[in-house]
Amino acid sequence: MADHIPLYPVRGAAAGAAASHRRAAYYSVAGPGPGADRRGRYQLEDESAHLDEMPLMMSEEGFENDESDYHTLPRARITRRKRGLEWLVCGGWKFLCASCCDWLINVCQRKKELKARTVWLGCPEKCEEKHPRNSIKNQKYNVFTFIPGVLYEQFKFFLNLYFLVVSCSQFVPALKIGYLYTYWAPLGFVLAVTITREAIDEFRRFQRDKEMNSQLYSKLTVRGKVQVKSSDIQVGDLIIVEKNQRIPSDMVFLRTSEKAGSCFIRTDQLDGETDWKLKVAVSCTQRLPALGDLFSISAYVYAQKPQLDIHSFEGTFTREDSDPPIHESLSIENTLWASTVVASGTVIGVVIYTGKETRSVMNTSNPKNKVGLLDLELNQLTKALFLALVVLSVVMVTLQGFAGPWYRNLFRFLLLFSYIIPISLRVNLDMGKAAYGWMIMKDENIPGTVVRTSTIPEELGRLVYLLTDKTGTLTQNEMVFKRLHLGTVSYGTDTMDEIQNHVLNSYSQVYPPAGSNNPSSAPLRRTQSSTPKVRKSVSSRIHEAVKAIALCHNVTPVYEARTGVTEETEFAEADQDFSDENRTYQASSPDEVALVRWTESVGLTLINRDLTSVQLKTPGGHILTYYILQVFPFTSEGKRMGIIVRDESTGEITFYMKGADVAMSTIVQYNDWLEEECGNMAREGLRTLVVAKRTLTEEQYQDFESRYSQAKLSIHDRTLKVAAVVESLEREMELLCLTGVEDQLQADVRPTLEMLRNAGIKIWMLTGDKLETATCIAKSSHLVSRTQDIHVFRPVTSRGEAHLELNAFRRKHDCALVISGDSLEVCLKYYEHEFVELACQCPAVVCCRCSPTQKAHIVTLLRQHTGRRTCAIGDGGNDVSMIQAADCGIGIEGKEGKQASLAADFSITQFRHIGRLLMVHGRNSYKRSAALGQFVMHRGLIISTMQAVFSSVFYFASVPLYQGFLMVGYATLYTMFPVFSLVLDQDVKPEMAMLYPELYKDLTKGRSLSFKTFLIWVLISIYQGGILMCGALVLFESEFVHVVAISFTALILTELLMVALTVRTWHWLMVGAEFLSLGCYVASLAFLNEYFDVAFIMTMTFLWKVSAITVVSCLPLYVLKYLKRKLSPPSYSKLSS
Repeated sequence: MADHIPLYPVRGAAAGAAASHRRAAYYSVAGPGPGADRRGRYQLEDESAHLDEMPLMMSEEGFENDESDYHTLPRARITRRKRGLEWLVCGGWKFLCASCCDWLINVCQRKKELKARTVWLGCPEKCEEKHPRNSIKNQKYNVFTFIPGVLYEQFKFFLNLYFLVVSCSQFVPALKIGYLYTYWAPLGFVLAVTITREAIDEFRRFQRDKEMNSQLYSKLTVRGKVQVKSSDIQVGDLIIVEKNQRIPSDMVFLRTSEKAGSCFIRTDQLDGETDWKLKVAVSCTQRLPALGDLFSISAYVYAQKPQLDIHSFEGTFTREDSDPPIHESLSIENTLWASTVVASGTVIGVVIYTGKETRSVMNTSNPKNKVGLLDLELNQLTKALFLALVVLSVVMVTLQGFAGPWYRNLFRFLLLFSYIIPISLRVNLDMGKAAYGWMIMKDENIPGTVVRTSTIPEELGRLVYLLTDKTGTLTQNEMVFKRLHLGTVSYGTDTMDEIQNHVLNSYSQVYPPAGSNNPSSAPLRRTQSSTPKVRKSVSSRIHEAVKAIALCHNVTPVYEARTGVTEETEFAEADQDFSDENRTYQASSPDEVALVRWTESVGLTLINRDLTSVQLKTPGGHILTYYILQVFPFTSEGKRMGIIVRDESTGEITFYMKGADVAMSTIVQYNDWLEEECGNMAREGLRTLVVAKRTLTEEQYQDFESRYSQAKLSIHDRTLKVAAVVESLEREMELLCLTGVEDQLQADVRPTLEMLRNAGIKIWMLTGDKLETATCIAKSSHLVSRTQDIHVFRPVTSRGEAHLELNAFRRKHDCALVISGDSLEVCLKYYEHEFVELACQCPAVVCCRCSPTQKAHIVTLLRQHTGRRTCAIGDGGNDVSMIQAADCGIGIEGKEGKQASLAADFSITQFRHIGRLLMVHGRNSYKRSAALGQFVMHRGLIISTMQAVFSSVFYFASVPLYQGFLMVGYATLYTMFPVFSLVLDQDVKPEMAMLYPELYKDLTKGRSLSFKTFLIWVLISIYQGGILMCGALVLFESEFVHVVAISFTALILTELLMVALTVRTWHWLMVGAEFLSLGCYVASLAFLNEYFDVAFIMTMTFLWKVSAITVVSCLPLYVLKYLKRKLSPPSYSKLSS
């Protein structure tokens, strides 16, 4: 079979790599740059949508020098418009509105987005075009759209719309039945509650926005500093931001008060990462003697068009008035994005993007309103009830023989029976949801849990798929250095003291202890480095490896200012340098901090770092200084970082590099152990990094530097050119060592995952980490049980390969799947349905190397293909899109900041809390809401049945049985408390639910609320309504008033007894509610003399008649319930007995 699949010719490794890079750019959904735009374009133009039709052998030039975005824009617009028209024809008014708005927004944004800009320092008036205001706006509505918007949100539900129509009909005299307030009071109450709640939320949002927009900042002008509001800042303004102040708009960093010319910023509000980022001022402006000189120079910044990616920026800084003009390239490290906070010093920047064009605003997606499955099911049932209502009314009019103005009578019957659909259903359910949220937050077993979306607690009881992040969710994101491997010898935690001794010896030879003549140190080192290449001793290799790890990183030591230091600053500084206890390390990755902490523990300590130099302290207390010549930061594409340093004492230039084994294996000299050892470490669950070095001569470095600065100034394809120059250095590097760092599992991850698996929940792990680490965490956390096989999906790049690999996977049974993001993308492109179908049969799935948008895409696919409820759980900014895409999103407050927990529907503090959240609270919320919803419907059905019997007996007259207050009181005062007390009911004790997670499987089948259970309630209502009405008609003697009194009292008693019948576990509040309601009814009898004959109510005759009817209506049901419990008890009752 494989022979018939057209496979494409395989090219050379380099070409393959380039192709895969291009393919990645083609597929990646997020991420700016040419790749993203191209993807959008291919998607829009149908003729080029299929990869099959694209020539696979297309040259790199052809791919890069594609016609520019300007040419394709009109075509894109035409296609969009066509789609809008199709939607209009097919999808009705909703789609019309939505698509028109989207289309308009997209067209407007596209126009703006295409413009790069030139910004003159301090001259906003020189801007060629109008830029958006720098105001933050999180409000959903404005003054004019608030009422229409809220009403639309309410009346898009069938239930509420139906009641609005019914209530409005009461203004027509011919259709009027009873009093207006019996219809308008409940509806008014529901709307008032909703509008008030929305208004409060909206007002809070308005206040938050106003507070942010009116924050004052210092703006630098020719006349000195002026205070401006955040919302009045314009592109081109020079803004001064103090320490701990929020940056108001996207700026290019010009100057800082710090001597080093750099500062730290905190970015947790932007990307969810809690570590500090180092930012560098433009050197041309940092060198100016005074602040005011910024106005004496003529300079401008050229900035690329606004885009989504917060991790990249391309621009140039040009000073025109110098001779020759100074050009400086600008990158991400020269930018200060809005919503970040200055952590050190005072900074001055020039504003380049404002308002809607800032990175932070462009990255906020509007979260969709989530509607629970239970609400959708109840909405379906109300439609069924409406159908029954229409049928019943038609039957009544038919039995009348269509006499007189029959259509008016038909409408009157519709109104008489309108109680079949209860308006109190929405009120009760909303109040119930609020109660469940309160119970979750008050649960002492899961402290710190916050319910942010109160509308979907029942979803927690219906989950089938749980999609979880790895780092920080299943693991603690706390790195511990575990292993150093030098090829011939390996050191673990128990042999670290040997390394310490080697380091101590090697430095004590180079730097003899203080006291002996020190100048001899330099020549000693020179001879060491210039000896011919013989096989190095273990000691010197350890020395080189530890030095490389201590130098090759982006870590900065930060010293907390000591309280109570009163000496001169010089002493204070000198004192600070060596005080280990108040030194903390800041870096963009916890792995790097773990490595630097480890070098400190073996004797080589990082004590100072600025833009130009790094200082290390040897075990003997000597300070070694290295000048930083270049730093190549870590990128997710390159998977490596490098640094070029010059040793102060010897002048030797060394290029150090560390990175993932995939990236480094081709860069280092040939060896026979790297691949094997990486595999071994990954199996232990360690994150591996390969460290290498290359010594450069002065000429080599000078040549590299000139080419590098040239590449950095280019406007087009800068990243590609820079990468090519750096790649020229990355050849034949000397492999120094392999490090292994462990990310420890969160507390109780294993038992929690075990419990979720037993509950029938399928767990998928979506992580950005590499395949080996992801696989080993999956094993160590028992996501994949010990006995299960793991099928690692081979990397595929074409349709043919995907076809073969899917067939190979189809033959495996009951094994976990591990797949990388690239292969997943290919499979979903050609075989979406088949792949999802196969993956859903797996007990566990691990997707590694996933981008945030891919995570969200997988969630959406699962929802669409399986129709089951999904839950996503994560802790970082990169999990937000996945959390918002799932039916139920859970965020963990973790090391990576609060972004995920703020965007989620439920926020927890530890992964293990998810067990109780689902097994106990999910179960209770779903069971209680199902019982409550059906009981409220029963309450409406029973009174409509009585009305139908009454009308039939009295010659099909459309006359109401109960008038005015009786109807309002029935749905509120007399039965509200007992019915609502069902939110306290529970079928299983929490301990039982946790001990037997298998009980959760029943919930996912949705048996607590289905058409079957609904029909049972309908039959009960018809039986009871019929008995109550017929009994009252049979037993009344002379006056019609007695029928009303007997039947209404029996009805109230029946409802109270039915609540008692439904309850599974009694609570003292339930008993209280029953007696309170009965008391209210008895007390109110005194005031209801316009409906009842008070003298008749006091007689024994009344009492025995009511009692007889109530017993006949309720006793059979009690008998049936007892028999059912005896003959076929539910699964949970077997456990609790």
